[in-house]
Amino acid sequence: MAVPTTKATFKEYCLRALGKPVIDINVDDDQVDDRIDEAVQYFAQYHVDGVERMYLKYQVTQADIDRMTTDASESVTDNSVTTTYKRADNFIVVPSSVISVVNVFPLSDRANLNLFDVRYQLRLNDLYDFSSTSIIHYQMTMQHLDFLDHILVGEKPMRFNHLSNRLFIDMDWGVDITAGEFLIIEVFRKLDPDTHTDIYDDIYLKRYATALIKRQWGQNLSKFNGTAMLGGVTLNGPELFSTAIAEQQKLEEEIRSNYEEPAHMQQG
Repeated sequence: MAVPTTKATFKEYCLRALGKPVIDINVDDDQVDDRIDEAVQYFAQYHVDGVERMYLKYQVTQADIDRMTTDASESVTDNSVTTTYKRADNFIVVPSSVISVVNVFPLSDRANLNLFDVRYQLRLNDLYDFSSTSIIHYQMTMQHLDFLDHILVGEKPMRFNHLSNRLFIDMDWGVDITAGEFLIIEVFRKLDPDTHTDIYDDIYLKRYATALIKRQWGQNLSKFNGTAMLGGVTLNGPELFSTAIAEQQKLEEEIRSNYEEPAHMQQG
């Protein structure tokens, strides 16, 4: 069996699974492409192997700070009533392959470590020799400092919607950050099938794409339901369609129960 590594070979694999070339699969090539794209999209949305955790870097420019600190507004008229809203431009654009943003670093001064920092002094004076110093005290102290940072400084709220590709960070861009600094964005990103070709050899994606193509086949044949063919064969598109729908629903329940990341793992 040839292992599919491209969309073209994956398409042929799915059609062979439905009976080609022994059976004529009444589905247009464009329809097959659409169903495969739909399967890959669903796979990336819900399968744990369809995404990867990445850390993207974004360098803040002075233009970003100027744009996010400018007092801009827009007016909206509804039923002859005009309301003025402050336009929120405090966003940065992320790649369209990103489906979820988990965290952004740094958004406080905890990344800075200088001579007068308590953590620097702790490491300099108490941790010069790990063989004679307990690491438990260091761990408890660092947790305490992190807790104080969380209470006194707080977390900067962020909002993200992968359909707009905009990451909103609700902070004072004129004070909390300077031009030239980097933001490290922890994200979940969809795998690119053209780069990670092993996606096409995933057993679940094979089964799900085949079920979608089968559904399209049954939907196409439903128009000719009951038509008698040569040799007395009668087309039964609705039965093929209902069988494909049942297979699709079973596979979707399987991916949500067995392969999906827990809901709390992805935010935004």
